Amino acid sequence: MSVVKATKEEKKKKETEEQEEISEDLDLKVKKYLRGGAANFDDLKDKKLKGQLSHREFLYGASAKAAAKYEKWLMPSEGGYLEADGPVEKTWRIKQEDIRREVDISSSRNQHDVILPEFSPYTLDFTSNGQYMAAAGRKGHLAIVDMKNMIPRREIQVGETVRDVVFLQDQSFFAAAQKKYTYIYGQEGIEAHCLKDQGAVLKLQFLKNHFLLASINKFGQLHYEDVSMGAMVGNIRTGLGRTDVMQVNPYNAVVALGHSGGTVTMWKPTSSAPLVKMLCHHGPVSALAFHPNGHLMATAGKEKKIKLWDLRKFEVLQTLPGHAKTLDFSQKGLLACGIGSFVQVLSDFSGTQNYSRYMNHSMVKGYKISNLLFRPYEDVLGIGHSMGWSSILIPGSGEPNFDSWVANPFETRKQRGEKEVHLLLDKLPPETIMLDPTKIGTVKTARKKEKLTKKEVEAEMDATVEAVKDSINMKKKTKGRSKPSKKLKKRQEIIAKAKRPFLEQQMQDGQLSIKKQKISEEVELPKSLQRFARKKAAT
Repeated sequence: MSVVKATKEEKKKKETEEQEEISEDLDLKVKKYLRGGAANFDDLKDKKLKGQLSHREFLYGASAKAAAKYEKWLMPSEGGYLEADGPVEKTWRIKQEDIRREVDISSSRNQHDVILPEFSPYTLDFTSNGQYMAAAGRKGHLAIVDMKNMIPRREIQVGETVRDVVFLQDQSFFAAAQKKYTYIYGQEGIEAHCLKDQGAVLKLQFLKNHFLLASINKFGQLHYEDVSMGAMVGNIRTGLGRTDVMQVNPYNAVVALGHSGGTVTMWKPTSSAPLVKMLCHHGPVSALAFHPNGHLMATAGKEKKIKLWDLRKFEVLQTLPGHAKTLDFSQKGLLACGIGSFVQVLSDFSGTQNYSRYMNHSMVKGYKISNLLFRPYEDVLGIGHSMGWSSILIPGSGEPNFDSWVANPFETRKQRGEKEVHLLLDKLPPETIMLDPTKIGTVKTARKKEKLTKKEVEAEMDATVEAVKDSINMKKKTKGRSKPSKKLKKRQEIIAKAKRPFLEQQMQDGQLSIKKQKISEEVELPKSLQRFARKKAAT
C-alpha cells in the first residue's frame, strides 16, 4: 500500500510541475500579446467610466490569453536567430562558412552558387510556398528549379532580352518580360500567351488574390491584366517617366512605384490618379519593399539613405545611412539590402521598428547584385547577380509554421489542383483594391446635399409654378362668386403659396451670409494686416 501511495504522489508532483511549466510558458506568451501594462483606476471618481474601463481591460487580458493558447497549439515551432556570445562578439561578423559548419546537411544544401556568366545578370522569383524558383537571365535564359531536391525542372532559351520573371498562381505558369512583349509560359516551357498590349515591360508583379498581372513599361504606363479571363482591367499613364521600381503591398494589393523625382506613388486599377503620392527622397528612388504586415515600407534613394515609413500615418520611422539597389523583407521582418557585391541584413528583434545591423555577406569581387529575394518558409536568401545566382543562409528569416490552406511546401498534385479551384472561386474583383481594405462590407456614409446655385433655385421655382398653373382648375360657383377678379385673386394666392418655400429659403441664406460677414468683420486682424481691413462708413 505504501508503494502505491508513493507512486500516486510522484504522479501528482509530475502533473503539478508540468502544469506550472505550461502556465509559465503561457504567461510569457500572454505578455507578448498584452497591450501595455494595466491602467490604474483608483483616482477615477466616475463609477460608470471606471466600470467601463475595467471591463475593457478584462477583455484585453482575455484576448491575450486566447491568442497565447492558439499560438501554443497551432504554432509549435519557434524560429531561431543568431546570438552573439558576450558584448564583444557581433552577429554581423559571423560568416557563411561558420554557419555551414554548424547546421545540418539538409540546411547546408541551401547554400550554393550557380555560375552562368554567359546569360547573366539574373533575376529571381519564388512560388508562395517556396518550393520552386524561377531564374531569368538577361540574355534569354529561363529556368524553373525545384528547390527541395535542387533539380532544374525546365530550361528554355528565348533568344532575346529578358528583363523580369514572375510566377502566376503557382509553378504551373510564369510570365517573362522580354524585349518587345510579355510572354506567359507553362510548366513545360511552352508559350501559352503573348501580351502585346503591354509593350516593352520593365517590371512585373502578380496579385494572387485578384489574379491580376501588373506591369510597368518603358513609357511609364501601368497595366493590369486579368490572367483568369485574358482581359485588360486597367491601363494607366503615370505621367512620371520611366521606372523599374515596383512592388505590391501584401496587405491591400496596392501597387507602389518609385520614380526618378524621389516620389513614391500608389495605384489601383480602377483609378487613373494615384491614391497616394509621397516625396520620400531628394534623389531618384532606387529600391522599394513592403513588410509582410503591409504597414511598413522601406525605400532607398540615390542620395545614400534608406528610410522606413509607417503607412498608417505616412511618416518616417527611421533613416539609415547607405545605398541599396534592391530591398526585400523576409516573412519574419528582416530587411535585406544589396548594392554592388555586398549584402547587408537588418533586424528588429525588439519589435519597436528600430532596425540595426544583423548580418553581412560579401560576394566575390566584381559581382554586381541585381536582385535579392527571401525564400518563403526557409532561412534562405536568394541573390541574383552578374555571374549567375547564389543562395545564403539567414537564420530567423523564414516562418517556421506554415498554414496548409495558405501555402503548403509539401503539397501534392491533387492538392495543387484543388487549391487552384478554391483560388478562382475566392477571386476578388479589382474594385476591392483600396488603401484601407477594412472598409469593405461597411455602410457608406450619406453625403450632405450640395447647395444649389441661384440659377438652379430659380429654374426649380419656375418649374414648380408652371406645374401649379397647369393643375389649377377653377370650379363654377354661385352667382357673384365666379367673377373674373375673384378667380384671378385665387389663382395668384395658389401661385404665391407654391413660391413661398423657395423665397423663405433665399431669405434664410441671405441672413446667414450677413451674419458671417459681421463675424468676419469683428475678428481682429494682426497689426500688419489692419491697414487692408474694410473701413466702416462714417455716420
